[in-house]
Amino acid sequence: MTAPASSTTATTAAAAPVTSSAPAIRLPAVHLILSDAGCQPLIEQYGRTQTTDMARALLADLRARLLAARHDGGDAGNNATHAAAGAGIDTGASTAAGTSAATDIPALLAMLAERLQRSNRSNLRAVFNLTGTVLHTNLGRALLPDSAVQAVAEALRWPMNLEWDIDTGKRGDRDNLVEELLLELTGAEAATIVNNNAAAVLLMLNTLALGREVIVSRGELVEIGGAFRIPDVMTRAGAVLREVGSTNRTHLKDYAEAAGPQTALMMKVHCSNYEITGFTKSVELPELAPLAKSHHIDVAVDLGSGTLVDLEQYGLPHETTVRETIAAGADLVTFSGDKLLGGPQCGIIVGRKDLIAQIKKNPLKRALRVGKLTLAALEPVLALYRAPDLLPERLTTLKLLTRPAAAMRAQAAAILAPLQAALGASYAVTAEAMTSQIGSGALPVDQLPSFGLVIRPATKASNALGRLEQRLRALPLPVIGRVAHDALWLDLRCLNDEQQEKFIAQLALLEQIGA
Repeated sequence: MTAPASSTTATTAAAAPVTSSAPAIRLPAVHLILSDAGCQPLIEQYGRTQTTDMARALLADLRARLLAARHDGGDAGNNATHAAAGAGIDTGASTAAGTSAATDIPALLAMLAERLQRSNRSNLRAVFNLTGTVLHTNLGRALLPDSAVQAVAEALRWPMNLEWDIDTGKRGDRDNLVEELLLELTGAEAATIVNNNAAAVLLMLNTLALGREVIVSRGELVEIGGAFRIPDVMTRAGAVLREVGSTNRTHLKDYAEAAGPQTALMMKVHCSNYEITGFTKSVELPELAPLAKSHHIDVAVDLGSGTLVDLEQYGLPHETTVRETIAAGADLVTFSGDKLLGGPQCGIIVGRKDLIAQIKKNPLKRALRVGKLTLAALEPVLALYRAPDLLPERLTTLKLLTRPAAAMRAQAAAILAPLQAALGASYAVTAEAMTSQIGSGALPVDQLPSFGLVIRPATKASNALGRLEQRLRALPLPVIGRVAHDALWLDLRCLNDEQQEKFIAQLALLEQIGA
């Protein structure tokens, strides 16, 4: 049975009384906005369909806000007027009660433009990395040198000989594009490339140890970011983990006693993101390799970040190089391309030619292979290593790691005053010494002397640093620092001169974002 119409009407009227003093608020039809000359640039940039849909959504939002204000009780006229004013609409409140409100189409177009711009903004955005971690996994790790950037840009615009041998006119192997360079720089017999080091380890284990045992020290069963663990990777690869030794001490006899007919590999895993100290013992590769060979077992090394040069020559802590690992007796070595190497994300496997050949025949290799953009970036980065004396000038990662303290001090002096002015009296900014870290598991306990700016709340206001962090992230180029010891630390190691100008230029926007 249908309820009387009067019941619904009465209920609605009781719930939302509207006084006669409230001016009628009218929003323009969508076609009036689209036909306005000021809307034409938006249509040309974003297309008519998207602009129309966004205009409808904007009007619906404004209508809901205005109606909510009118039905909010109290002085409905004033409520509606304030809501409309906040939306940039002229309600015509100064006219006689009940007259139609004027509509400010330019204000609507401004809001429409802002919505379209925000909706079409890329989710992957440039940020200022002021965390003090140079190879920050969450911020994309290594920055590419100009030669690699140019090579990638060309590969984006042109067909490339990715798997085409120009000399023979026949199908080629994409690994050949960088293999010669890798062999020259590592001393290995062969090489292949996949999409990251975890994939390299997975592919290696699946190829050479499927259904068989891999001996690893308990002290090397690492877990990297995102809860990815060596035992889990082994399980997915179909290998059987054979743990030896204890967390803090593993001896050569532990490997010897575990070796047997089911052993496919003895594996060393670089402890990239931690270090065990105190009463410890580990078996180094020069000691392990002869034992493995006496049992006719291959030795694999997951080197993690992997560097191609001795970093000590640049004043940095020593990290075992790939060449040193090969020379010490490793049959296979896996390492990352986007960490200390300073290139694009990829996993590199180098070692004995017969083992690499087996790996490349695994069907998983096709699933894990890299594309032309990765190879376009990797080749020029590897080529830079042919001139190690010029590397600190040309390889972006090494340039940041070896950046002089004087340069960071000068930046801090230039930025301090405008940053303090933008923050006002609520915060105190000081220039101070601090420490950076390499990041991405490279040399986890080694710190680099650095310099930057430290921001402390002037009062003990609740969550003052949290609000400031949010404001800095809300800037057009988000600023990412780190909170520690009741302060926000902005390490300037990774801020180059060009970025400094952009950093200072947007500080004035902090006032608009709000305190």
